[in-house]
Order: sequence, then C-alpha cells, then structure tokens
Amino acid sequence: MNLLLAFSLSSWAAFASAAITASESSTAISVGNGRLAFSVNKGAGTIDRLSLDGQDLLGSGGRLYLDCHCDSGYWNGGSFQLYRGTDKAGVAHAGVRISAKVDSGRTFESYYFLRDGETGLHTFGRVAYPNGGSLGEMRFLFRPSSSIWNHLSSSDEMWSVLPTESGRTTVQDTTYRISGDGVNARYRTQMSDYFSKYMFSESWEYHTHHGLFSDGTGTRDGSTYGAWLVMNTKDTYYNGPKWSDLTVDGIVYNYIISNHHGNGNPDTRNFDRTFGPQYYYFNKGAKGASVNDLRRDAGRFGDPSWNADFYDSIAQYVPGYLPTSGRGTWSGRIGLPASVTKPIAVLASNGRDFQDNNLDTKSRQYWGEVSSSGEITIPRVAAGTYRLTVYGTGIFGQYVQDEVVIRAGATTTTTATWAPESAGTELWRIGTPDRSCGEFRHGNELDSTRINTPKQHRLYWAVHDFPKDFPDGVNFHVGTSNITRDFNYMHWSVFGGKANTIRPEPYYTNVNTWTVTFDTTAAQLQGKTRATFTVQLAGVKTSAGNTDDTNKAFANLAYTVTVNGRALPVWTIPANQSSSCGARSAASCYNTHNKWTFDASYLQQGLNTFSLSLPARATAPESAVLPESVYLQYDALRLEVS
Repeated sequence: MNLLLAFSLSSWAAFASAAITASESSTAISVGNGRLAFSVNKGAGTIDRLSLDGQDLLGSGGRLYLDCHCDSGYWNGGSFQLYRGTDKAGVAHAGVRISAKVDSGRTFESYYFLRDGETGLHTFGRVAYPNGGSLGEMRFLFRPSSSIWNHLSSSDEMWSVLPTESGRTTVQDTTYRISGDGVNARYRTQMSDYFSKYMFSESWEYHTHHGLFSDGTGTRDGSTYGAWLVMNTKDTYYNGPKWSDLTVDGIVYNYIISNHHGNGNPDTRNFDRTFGPQYYYFNKGAKGASVNDLRRDAGRFGDPSWNADFYDSIAQYVPGYLPTSGRGTWSGRIGLPASVTKPIAVLASNGRDFQDNNLDTKSRQYWGEVSSSGEITIPRVAAGTYRLTVYGTGIFGQYVQDEVVIRAGATTTTTATWAPESAGTELWRIGTPDRSCGEFRHGNELDSTRINTPKQHRLYWAVHDFPKDFPDGVNFHVGTSNITRDFNYMHWSVFGGKANTIRPEPYYTNVNTWTVTFDTTAAQLQGKTRATFTVQLAGVKTSAGNTDDTNKAFANLAYTVTVNGRALPVWTIPANQSSSCGARSAASCYNTHNKWTFDASYLQQGLNTFSLSLPARATAPESAVLPESVYLQYDALRLEVS
C-alpha cells in the first residue's frame, strides 16, 4: 500500500472536522486549522512560522514571502488585513493580506488563504505601478532554515539530495563545484560534480509542481514531509508555455516575473495586476515514503478547475482576481499535419507572439495538448479576444489565427486547418523542429555516469569541452553525420574564458564558424530556380544577455550564412530576443527564426558547402560570473528548392 496514502486516509478522519482559528495582535496574525498553522510577522511582512501536525517547517529565521527586484530594492509589509469566512460549500477559511506602499505610490500585496481540512496556502500577489518603473523580478519564496529539508524535486525525473553549503566553490553565477563527504558525496553520485539553481529550471509547458522533501531525518517522529509549489493556474504568468524559470534550490520558488531564459518584463506604465492563485502545499508521509510518493500526492492539485468555487468565494478580497462569471470555455477542432506529434494550442495576446505577451500587461494565457484527432477543450478562459497559436514536434513554423473571441459563460469553438509551411521540395533537414536543441550533442542525452542520469544540457556547460569534442570544429555532412555526435547543442563564438574553470583561457580555433556539407544530384536541381534555407533557434545569447541592454558590442548579433562561398544577407538577431540560455542549463528559451531565399543556381551538382558563422571573438563584459561569448542554440535547419 502507498505509504503516503495510508497516512492520509487515517489523518483525514482525525482532522477533517477541525475548525479554522485566527487571531491578531499588534505584532502578528496567526491562522490554523488543526493541521496546518502559520503566523505573519507584521514587522517583516513575512510568514515566519509554519507547521504541519506540530512539525516546524521553516525553522528559526525561515520565511515564506513575496519579494521583488524593483526601484527601491526589496520591500516589507506595511499594513495587514485578516479575513474570515465560509465558502459556498460551507467550508470555513481565513486569510491574510500584506500590503506595502513603496516609492512613487507603488503597491505590493501578498495574500495567503487557508481552508479547513487542507494543508496548503492559496497565494496571490498583486503589484501596482501607477507611474511606471523597474520591475525586474517578482517571486514568492518558501525559504526555510530548518535542517529537515534534504532533497529537492523539480520533475519526476529531476530530483536529488540537497548538497550542503559547505564544500562549495563558485565556478559561475550561483553555480558551484561540490566537494566533501556525506550528503555532498551522495549528490555527486546521483547528479553531478556541480550544483546550480539553474539545473532544476523547468519549462512551464507541462510543468505543474516542484518542491522540497524531508526523508524524515531530523523530524519529530521520523515522518517524511514535502513542501511544494503547485501551479494550479498559469493564466496570469507571461510568455506562454515556453516560459522557463527557476523552481527549487533549497528555496521553493514561484517566479511570477523574471528575465531568466529570455522571459520578458512587463511594461509597467499604469500597471496593476494580480497574479495567481498558486498553491503552496505541505504534505506528510509515513516513515520510508519516497520523494516521488509525496510528489505524486502534490500533483493532484495541478488543475485550474480545482477549488474554483473557493476562489469565487474569496474574490471579494482579492482585487483583480477574475471569478468564474467572467470566464468561458474554448473548444478547438484543428486539422493537424499528418506527421506532427505533441501539438500544443495556445490562446494568448491577440496580434502578438505569445512569447511577447508581457508587452500586453493585461493579457491572459492558456494552452493544452491537442489530441491526435485534433480536438482540445480549455476551460476557465477569461472573456476576451485572443490569438490562437498551434505548434508541434516535427513541423517547421506554426499555425496562427487572431480574433478568437471568448465570451463569459459560453463555449467558443474554433475550427481550423494547420497546413505546414513549405517552400518546395525538401532536400534535407538537420534536427527536429520542437523549439529545443535537445536532440543535439549534450542536449537531452542522459549522463549515464550518474545514478539519476540527468540530461546533459542541465549540467554546468563547461564540462562539455568543445575543443575536445570538436577539435576540427563542427563539420556536419548531411546523410552520414550523426546529430547526437556531430552537431553540438551550443554554437559559440568563443569557448572558455570567464566562468569556465575547466578551460579558463579563451579558445578561438574552429569555434565561431560551422560547416554543413551535402551532395545534390542533377535531378534534384533540374528546373529549380529558387532555394529557401530556414534556421529555427531554440535560444540565442547576444551580448545583451537577459537584460536587452543595447549598449554593448554584439547586442544586436550578426549571423552569416554562405552558400558555396556566396554570402547571403546577414541576419541581425535583435537584443530583445536574447536570453542567457545554455549557460544557465536550458535547452529552450526565446525561440526565433529566419528564412533566406536565394537563386537556386548557388547550388551545384555534387558537393555543396554552407558556412554558418557568428562574429569571431564576439565577447562583451559580464557584470556577473557568466561566459562573455555570444552563442546560439539550434532547433532545426532545412533546405528546400522550388
């Protein structure tokens, strides 16, 4: 019998009838329901006490709170409101609002609600900028100091023991070489010689929850515990399903706004937005329960319809939360390309790439996987007008349709046919179009030297030593070369140097220009007058990094293609499409692409050579300990003739 289930059934009988208690003093607000109890410290504006069945989850100095990187730095709570009520199901609840006014009349608010019979906190965050200003990051953090937490989990496949802070040597921004015995030796055996918060980043596309786990060491009675952030709703985040961000590293994050991995910051002029709800869930298992036992339990709540009635009941307390009365249902019937797999339908900002919906600050976003028969239904969509985007594995490009109108209380059905883009006869392709560089060398290939076999792109990038892997550079011959061996997951201008403790001196030889060769026959070229070369990128880092800073050399990055010695027009990749991607353990960030159309006479019977070049020695200073070279990561490449 599942150990967690055995505990949960018995404990439910004991605690289901417990009542909500709530009290307030000049220094604190305390709320509990017989199992979960928390206290807000009014001086700090944080939750500084949190316990489950009497087990302290935070420890001395630990806290759960909302913070930001904004003009005035971090902020503390200023005013507080305690709420009590009973929802439409007759279940009691209590909640706390923490509100602060900072520079220029800006408002930051966090909300925490506890229901009777539940062991989690429903959270909302609100920010209002009446006159604009900087808002680089906004995030909730469950930041314990308790020693009971000794494992972390960002997905079913990505978990490990949590290495200690002793024995760490910094090799890159928040990336460390791990030494020492005990738990650190276990971590090295399970995962890597290096640890970084970026290793446990996840894309929001399929992600639902992440957190910390206690195996019972140090708990009151040896019971196991979990602390999880459950994304039961995602519609108030930005940048659609390709958003990628930090999840857990000893802190359980809920990243609401960031510029990690190419995510975009919102336009804060007249900005007032409430984010959430998301659910910080805390569970308990019997002795011997595993991290994945407790993880599976937390996953039950990753559904936007879960607790919707409760959220309607508390909408009166949370400005900006949209109740069910303002939502409808979208149904799609999509004619799909025959060869597509994992098709995803996205509803986001009308007239705009969903990756840029942070520029439409009132935007909502919804997505789901389309069935093999082309059907999809997405409930609880905010009334409004959307762009529909459909993309999937194996197909270049995407389907786009604007002016999809959702009406409150109604179902909108969209019928569409996705005809794959084509510029003629395909001569070859390299890679699989899936918005990721995972199929290439050191991408999704597993590190079989470690027990947990992490994907290689998650590791500290310097361990994939380009000069050793490709001493003569990348020379890929279509039809005989192997993409998992002969095509690297990152195309650098310079390898080594800053942030590379394995190769601290920059290496330049055969790095910035890659060569693709292929053979064509007379029959393939006969009667052809036009050729089209497509490059889709999973991510690119110009010298702008994550900040869109255009004041550095190579902020707008020139990418050059030559065909049998003839140069095609330079593709200048703009700074606002830059992302610190592979160097921060990601295989997919801000996706972009380009097509070159040229005279088919550039091609010749027999051997052909394409040169793919970044500027030589293209580096720019980094204020953090990060590689200074520009780089890009390919999704897929294709050559067609017509």
